[in-house]
Amino acid sequence: MKYYIIAGEASGDLHASNLMRELKVLDTLAVFRCWGGDLMQKQGGELVKHYRDLSFMGFLEVLLHLRTITGNLTLCKKDLLTFKPDVLILVDYPGFNLPIAKFAHTAGIRVFYYISPQLWAWRSSRVKIIRHAVDRMFVILPFEKDFYEKHHISVDFCGHPLLDEIHDSSIFQQRTSFLMAHGLDESKPMIALLPGSRKQEIRKILRIMLQVIPDFPGYQFVIAGAPSVPAEFYQDMVGDLPVKIISGKTYELLHNSEAALVTSGTATMETALLGVPQVVCYKGSLFSYTLARMIVHVKFISLVNLVMDREVVKELIQSDLNRENLSRELRSILNNMDARAKIISAYASLNEKLGGEGASKKVATLMIQYLNEK
Repeated sequence: MKYYIIAGEASGDLHASNLMRELKVLDTLAVFRCWGGDLMQKQGGELVKHYRDLSFMGFLEVLLHLRTITGNLTLCKKDLLTFKPDVLILVDYPGFNLPIAKFAHTAGIRVFYYISPQLWAWRSSRVKIIRHAVDRMFVILPFEKDFYEKHHISVDFCGHPLLDEIHDSSIFQQRTSFLMAHGLDESKPMIALLPGSRKQEIRKILRIMLQVIPDFPGYQFVIAGAPSVPAEFYQDMVGDLPVKIISGKTYELLHNSEAALVTSGTATMETALLGVPQVVCYKGSLFSYTLARMIVHVKFISLVNLVMDREVVKELIQSDLNRENLSRELRSILNNMDARAKIISAYASLNEKLGGEGASKKVATLMIQYLNEK
């Protein structure tokens, strides 16, 4: 069968590539055409556009790049009609994927949506688009199944795909080997800095993360670089500070770290599933943040706290994200053994809630089953 898959960021590239791997096991004649990244390309996908050319963060940034976004939508629609896939698989990225879902449905193309947009957080009216244009939802958070069933939409929850990545022990080097490979100091515990994958958010958040380094002389700080962002971009902000930049090794870095400062998003879940105490950070433009406050209706911004429905990890948002608060919260998760134990205990419960391993395989199996039923 022919599969057209659209992912608009690094996490989508990861999950889509794993889904492609499982689809190839079940469908040896699978042909993939994609909007995504290097990982999808490695699975045999013919790449139309890379996600680094698609990601725009915040309301203002989207407005400023509206012409580019409109051009990409037009290109995608034409390409879909030319390729004529058996199914269009959309991976999160709602600003782009929901209009494409409507177009594909009108063109008679079957539409599967893997990894739900956060409709439960804001603009829930968009669920009408999904009810009309999407044949099947495949969600990765347990409460999302209830949300879609309430809106009479066909939905499957097969677990969170990160569990497979996190529990793959082959990705981890022993601590000594990892430290030696990257020129790190074996005598100093590590603190991981995860400033995001988009340049806009990295600019805003990494500068604040770096401010706390002088407050922790007994630790070494390491930036988890996004594969799509050049090291020079980080180095310009790091300057002469004693900070290493390691790209493409986020899980290994976290695996060997005592604590982490993490930009809100998928990385908060990855950090939790690896058992690392964290402080969650978020800072956007004043316009974007003010508008978000008006329309977003959730108690928390981190996936960890949302799934657990309580504050497991501290969130520092907008003006609260400053050197004083960040140092205080980081000191707490490093030195307060009770606080660390509570976080790690909650992480164990989170693991159970997320439904176990094998998510990508389960989703691929169901997709093939539904496609064969047509």
